Amino acid sequence: MDPVTHPAGAAGPLVEADGLMVHFPILGGILQRRRGSVRAVDGVSLSIQRGETVGLVGESGCGKSTLGRAMIKLREPTGGSARFDGRDLARLSARELRRLRRRMQIIFQDPYGSLDPRMSVGDIVAEPIQTHRLASGRAKHERVRELLRLVGLDPVFAARYPHEFSGGQRQRIGVARALAVEPEFIVCDEPISALDVSIQGQVLNLLIDLRRELGLTYLFIAHDLAVVRHVSDRVGVMYLGRLVEIGASRRVYALPAHPDTRALLSAVPVADPAVERRRRRVILAGDVPSPANPPPGCRFHTRCWLYERLGRPENCRTVEPELRPVGADQRAACHYAEAALTSDVGVVRPADAAPRDAH
Repeated sequence: MDPVTHPAGAAGPLVEADGLMVHFPILGGILQRRRGSVRAVDGVSLSIQRGETVGLVGESGCGKSTLGRAMIKLREPTGGSARFDGRDLARLSARELRRLRRRMQIIFQDPYGSLDPRMSVGDIVAEPIQTHRLASGRAKHERVRELLRLVGLDPVFAARYPHEFSGGQRQRIGVARALAVEPEFIVCDEPISALDVSIQGQVLNLLIDLRRELGLTYLFIAHDLAVVRHVSDRVGVMYLGRLVEIGASRRVYALPAHPDTRALLSAVPVADPAVERRRRRVILAGDVPSPANPPPGCRFHTRCWLYERLGRPENCRTVEPELRPVGADQRAACHYAEAALTSDVGVVRPADAAPRDAH
């Protein structure tokens, strides 16, 4: 397969979300009237450059997967906009959107549930080729064999069915299906979380190699911060439907500016026992508030260790913080991000660990 090439002079982000919202209605009563909304994604703005991998992390239920699906219009947004290569997806006709589907694909979390058990592997991988009329007959079969080889599977497996494969092999089939239409952008929706630890590294390395070989752009959604650090150019952190921090991967991991990011990083084991002993863990109090009724002001203040340390400032309870610059290539939605940056909570920063642009 030839590497993907972009038009000469192509500039600007490939994928953009601007104030994107996805609210799910809460229905109740005999007439099933609307009683409220679950604000799964509530005003997220995010851009991804061509060839870039943006990692997206956060606690379960924070809206990561919903955001990824809304950015390629697998989920209909409630508000805001999603643009691909400068085109607003909401303004496209069904035919135009169908043609654009070739350029954006998704790899699902469940490597078995996302594959039709009644179809052979060859038919699964060939289906998008047929849908977009890219090849037929012998050319189609050769394309399927090429894709299976590309993801590290023997082409003779094309006649087998999903239940005959391990979890890692099934995920490789999902990757082959996503690549069948030669996309530019792929949403990787927790692609390794359902796999054994021994297999995760293989699939992860496969995705990294494919990105380099084919010039792909990724939105990599995961809850494992160590994995996201390994694959991402930039990292975004979500909490209760909002993007609370985003920045260059190296900087965010060395100098997290949002209290929630510090809490997440403090849960990542450190291999060095001496470093682990010096580190101050963050144990968040209480449960995550309901996305149907988020707290006023900063949504994280009900569980925030920094809010307690600073004497419970009133603006944390009453004013929702903006996602603002707090350093080179880093933004955080926290009124007191500068205080978080200088805190010793959650991470250990040796003198040589801080990025050169830290100050």
